[in-house]
Amino acid sequence: MKIKKTAFGKAGDKPVFLYTIQNSAGFTLDLMTYGGTIVRFVMPDKKGNPGDVVLGFSDLDQYMKKSPYFGCIIGRYGNRIAEARFSLDGREYQLAKNDGPNSLHGGNLGFDKRVWDAKEVKRQGAAGVGLSYRSLDGEEGFPGNLDVKVTYWLTEGNELEIEYRAQTDKPTTVNLTNHAYWNLGGEGSGDILSHEMTIYSNYFTPVDKTLIPTGELAPVAGTPFDFTQSRPVGSRIDQNHPQLSAGGGYDHNFVVRKNATDQPVAAAVCHCMESGRIMEVLTTEPGVQFYSGNFLNGSLVGKSGKTYEKRSGFCLETQHYPDSPNKPQFPGTTLRPGERYYSKTVHRFSVM
Repeated sequence: MKIKKTAFGKAGDKPVFLYTIQNSAGFTLDLMTYGGTIVRFVMPDKKGNPGDVVLGFSDLDQYMKKSPYFGCIIGRYGNRIAEARFSLDGREYQLAKNDGPNSLHGGNLGFDKRVWDAKEVKRQGAAGVGLSYRSLDGEEGFPGNLDVKVTYWLTEGNELEIEYRAQTDKPTTVNLTNHAYWNLGGEGSGDILSHEMTIYSNYFTPVDKTLIPTGELAPVAGTPFDFTQSRPVGSRIDQNHPQLSAGGGYDHNFVVRKNATDQPVAAAVCHCMESGRIMEVLTTEPGVQFYSGNFLNGSLVGKSGKTYEKRSGFCLETQHYPDSPNKPQFPGTTLRPGERYYSKTVHRFSVM
């Protein structure tokens, strides 16, 4: 396993570094300290040709000015909180309204826009980068000083592991995830509509017109949201269905299980027939947000010099359900002093 650290620019007066990790099979992860962002992930296709399979930019400036959360850590709260507020222990907290009337992905300056401290880490059969950040009491409206550690591992088994840990000194709400946009055909290769997707979920959480869950757990059976058997992403994405209209395609939380688990279990698998690349996603989280890149519109130019058109990447964001602080029937996201937040997601790659 190899690790290399290089300068990647500055965010204000803070230097940003890029870490490159490579295993013996040539799988390569580029990770930068701005936003804890996956900049590049290289793996072979079925012909043995290496290719980058995540969307992103070639320089830091574009990430700081234009990024729709490409590859970054999301926090304190991944996904949406209704009307940008929640109550905890009888006190109401007001957050930034950065997505219509709602709060999205931690607010205006979430974890995706922070420079993280970093150190190289190694274990048997794996190498990685451990990132840390202290989110101060009141930051973006959230209570408590929150100490966060996120560790990215690349293994000799061709797995990308992400471990999330957090502790707080006041009761708060926490929901951490990563927002990588994947295209297993290769970054800049076109849309992902022919990718074969399986999501191990019998229920999803329907949303209102502002993409806030209604609170219902709706069966996927008989709907375009049924991915219990492998189907092309684009096979039903343009059907006349009110939930597809609300999200402009898929932008919904799928219920993997009713509560978090101690060990990762299978949440989804995606296969690009053309390239032969396969990505399995396993997680301890109770949900996964499947987003089909509906808001990409050709205005962004990626690393390859090609524009990112609508649906040129997909996200599988492992998470607690959106708006859980305002939905007591959903798995809870409250973290209290003395408790330890822990979550783990594994991306397992192979080629057919």
